[in-house]
Order: sequence, then structure tokens, then C-alpha cells
Amino acid sequence: MNEALEHSAVEQAELVRSGALSARELVDASLRRIEQSDGFVNAFVTLCPERALAEADAIIPGDPRPLCGVPIALKDLLSATAGLPTTHGSAAFGDWVAEHDTTHIRRLRDAGAIVVGKTNTPELGLRPVTENQRYGITRNPWSSGLAAGGSSGGSAAAVAAGMVGLADASDLGGSIRIPASCCGVVGLKPSRGRVSIGPDFGLIGLGMPSDGVLARTVLDAATALDAMAGYEHGDHHFLPTPSVSYGAVTRRAPAPPTPVRVAHSAPLGVPIEAEPLAAAGRAAEALADLGH
Repeated sequence: MNEALEHSAVEQAELVRSGALSARELVDASLRRIEQSDGFVNAFVTLCPERALAEADAIIPGDPRPLCGVPIALKDLLSATAGLPTTHGSAAFGDWVAEHDTTHIRRLRDAGAIVVGKTNTPELGLRPVTENQRYGITRNPWSSGLAAGGSSGGSAAAVAAGMVGLADASDLGGSIRIPASCCGVVGLKPSRGRVSIGPDFGLIGLGMPSDGVLARTVLDAATALDAMAGYEHGDHHFLPTPSVSYGAVTRRAPAPPTPVRVAHSAPLGVPIEAEPLAAAGRAAEALADLGH
């Protein structure tokens, strides 16, 4: 069943929905891939195989939910997860286990996703590389000599290695976007107020941190965002529900891009090495060639 993991998350859900594949077979394939690959990658810090398989057994063909039976991973930072430790990549907090799910985690599970474990992050999410004293270094699945990025590096590496099709992530200053770039997966930081960060962290960072996902396709990321988005009682920041779902927008035929203004700068005057500076220049030239 390992070939099932090569499908996108949306495709995996359709296989389960159609009866071509059981949710248990899909979750079992994910757990076996983790067992085979994670000794090298070190993406996961906690697994919950028994719970995941039990939840999979409750999903039957015809389930209409958009992520029915899809194995997902959760970032081990900030988000409370019922029944699983949240350590923030640190030994300082022990193995705190919440009795509830943070809103966006609950919504992903309500959409049919099945949590198989939690992924590595730098201690307190403070660095753009995923390594800490408690769990060690998360390696880039493409090459052990490359970083997976951070702070959602464990989630990005898990998706890039095909262990899961979707993984929870969060971003204040690049913590979704950096590992997405390092690992060659799709990552989007939602706008402030698009995804609730309640009930535990409603005021953290003035609402600037955002929860999202890392995925292999844009449609997977859009489908997960549709599932997570929306107001929750007590939110300090929230945006109205879009008139068209993100998934529907993703499925539209592409239209010619409307020219926009793009800034190309070195932030805060920080020195930049030659290789990334040249890459940024090439990106700016490509955008200009497209009419921006």
C-alpha cells in the first residue's frame, strides 16, 4: 500500500471515499513509511499508532468529508493536542498533555483527517532550522547535508518524505514558508484572523502568528485551509468567510496574471551571501519578464 502515499491528500481521501482503499490501509501505510524513513529524517517526536488505527477503523466508504482517512502530522509547538504531548521542542515543559484540541486541529480532525503523530521543531520555535537538544536534528529528506528549515521543519520533512500527505504548521516570520522552500513542498501563511489560534493563544504575537499546513499540492493546501478557516468564539482577530472556497478557486482554469508591484530588497540591511542574493535577483528578473 506504500504507493497510496504517492497520491495527494485529496486523492487519498477520494480513494477511501470510493472504497478503493480503506482508511486503515492508508494509515498503516503511513506508519510503515515513518518506521522505514524517520530513522534518517527525524521528523517525528511522538507517534500515536493505536489511536490512529482505531480512528481509521471508524471511517467507511462514502464518507463525504474532504480529508476522510488522510493521515496527517501535527507540529509540536503551541497547538494543544488532546491526548498527545506538546513539548515545544524543549525539555523545560516536560510532557504536557492537553485535554482538548486547538481549534484548527479540531477542524482538521472533523474534516476526516487522522493524526499519526507530532513533528520536530526548534526549541520554542525560535530558529529557522529544526534542531534542539531534546530531539536532535531534522534532516532534509532530499539530502542529509541540507537543512529542513524551520520552525515547521519536521512537518515539511514528513511531507517531503511521503510519510504523510498533509502536516500542520505555523508561521510568524517564515516558519511555514522557509521549510516549504527548503523541502520542496507547498506552504502558505494564512492572513491574520483567517484561522483561529484559540482557545489557548488568542493574544500571542498580537495575532500575527498563523496556523496553516504543508502539503505536496496547492489543492491539498487549499482544501485544508477551507477546513481550518473560520471564526471561533473569543477570537480577537477574524476575517469574513470568502464567497468562494479556496479549493474551488484552485480548481479554476488559470487566468493571465494581473501585473503587480514587487519589492526586491535586503531587509534591515543584513549582509546576504552571494548565492541567495543572486537567486533573489533571478526571481525578480523572472517576475519582471512576466510583466510585474
